[in-house]
Amino acid sequence: MSLQKSLARLSSGSKIVSPEDDAAGLAVSMRLDAQINRTTAANNNVSNAVSFAQTAEGFMSKVAKALDRMSELAILSQDVTKSNADRTLYNNEFTTLASYITNVASKDFNGVSLFTSTTLQVTIDSEGATFAMNGINLGAGTYTTATGSSVDTTTNAATALTNVKNAITTLAADRATAGANLARLQYTSEQLGVLHDNLSAANSRIKDVDVAAESTAYARFNILVQSGTAMLAQANSLPQSVLKLLQ
Repeated sequence: MSLQKSLARLSSGSKIVSPEDDAAGLAVSMRLDAQINRTTAANNNVSNAVSFAQTAEGFMSKVAKALDRMSELAILSQDVTKSNADRTLYNNEFTTLASYITNVASKDFNGVSLFTSTTLQVTIDSEGATFAMNGINLGAGTYTTATGSSVDTTTNAATALTNVKNAITTLAADRATAGANLARLQYTSEQLGVLHDNLSAANSRIKDVDVAAESTAYARFNILVQSGTAMLAQANSLPQSVLKLLQ
């Protein structure tokens, strides 16, 4: 029986082959297994949220460049040596960039809008706690006012400059928010990774077999079984020897 149980432990890698081996240890191990799996799932959620935030930041960095160029065009259009025909050319580029920003505002990530005022609740641990990831809305009034401007006249160019500068200020604040979200999520992901390792180590100490010790025990049980078998064979041979002498 001991030999079979030792072999089962070595074969399975677990020292709790059946509940009676360590009833309390089995209960604790089951809870740890479930928590480890939930922690892994939470880390997957956080990793996806990190990808979401990184994608949004990638778009915003391009929007920042577009707004920078739009502000430059607004200044160029106020050049008194330019005619309205020249300003029309500047306005063509201005409106094209504005269209790009409007298009970016509608982008999504796996069907979820990247740029909305809705706060996303990211599950960050095995108990279902959440982190409120503040939304960024590129369709907000500050942006639409800037993208709806034009630089086809000096007056419009002056107004457009003010509107684009406001949009740049808002975008700077939004990118700071996105950066804060990203930093928090990355720290949380690292924390979950450390927690997963620690829980796995604790669980291993409870249920994983000590191969060296169990191999020694298995060898001892095996020797005892073989010795017992040899002694039994020897004991059975003695009566046969006596019978041969009597014959």
